[in-house]
Amino acid sequence: MGKSGFDRALGAALSELPPVFRDALTNVAVIVEDWPPDWLLDDLGIPPGDTLYGYYHGVPLPERSIQDSGNLPDTISIYRGPLEEDFPDPGELSREIRITLLHEIGHYFGMQEEELERLGYR
Repeated sequence: MGKSGFDRALGAALSELPPVFRDALTNVAVIVEDWPPDWLLDDLGIPPGDTLYGYYHGVPLPERSIQDSGNLPDTISIYRGPLEEDFPDPGELSREIRITLLHEIGHYFGMQEEELERLGYR
């Protein structure tokens, strides 16, 4: 798909969000990184050969308190390398980019893995 195609697919996924969700993300940076860092894979206990497609860095909305004010903006990282490697078909890749984005947005809103899996955002 290439870098620009990947970025367009992510931009399309963001633009297709319902306005209520898109507006809630005004203080969340969505960034594309090539690969998840090794330290993150280690921290999460992800075994060699497995990987991440995305990761939410921050304090989920339901867990925030006044003490969290003044923190840097939360970040959603989308990892291009693993997604492109596992989904070489452009249509499948676009679909997985969308699912990954929705999964990480779910974490921002405080959803747990089981709930996200039930909704189809594995």
